[in-house]
Amino acid sequence: MDEDEFDALYNASYRRLCAQLYAMIGDFDEAAECVQEAFARAWAHRRKMSSVDYPEAWVRTTAYRLAVGRWRRKKYAGRAADRAVGARTEMPGVDESHVALVAALKKLPEAQRQAIVLHHIADLPVHQVAAEVGAPTGTIKARLARGRAALAELLAEDNPGAGAVWKEA
Repeated sequence: MDEDEFDALYNASYRRLCAQLYAMIGDFDEAAECVQEAFARAWAHRRKMSSVDYPEAWVRTTAYRLAVGRWRRKKYAGRAADRAVGARTEMPGVDESHVALVAALKKLPEAQRQAIVLHHIADLPVHQVAAEVGAPTGTIKARLARGRAALAELLAEDNPGAGAVWKEA
């Protein structure tokens, strides 16, 4: 992958990947840092990236693994946040429905949350979600069905009319 191809990948997918990872982990600053680190690693391996079928999926998976690794280090080491991380930045106001969705996604089990984000937010077909997470297609379908049902209940608790959208999906 040459510099122009890499720049095109970055420009086309950076914001989308940040939004997807934010939906998976619930912290926008952490998501943006992990996506940036994933792109830095992709840049270091850009010769290998030309042989990858879905470079965006590679970056997304790397960013997600970085986020999980950071979370584990914080949880098990009991240390303060990474010193290299600056102060939290303020985000502009967000739509209430988006905030409710992210809050509801945080309450789902990790496997269901990941399947829902990859299928519904990243707009990947079920077979590609299965390949990316390393699970059978039937398992992904079950996670999606259970996750949608749980989301419908969680969203209905806050807003009685909101859950109906997810129940129909």
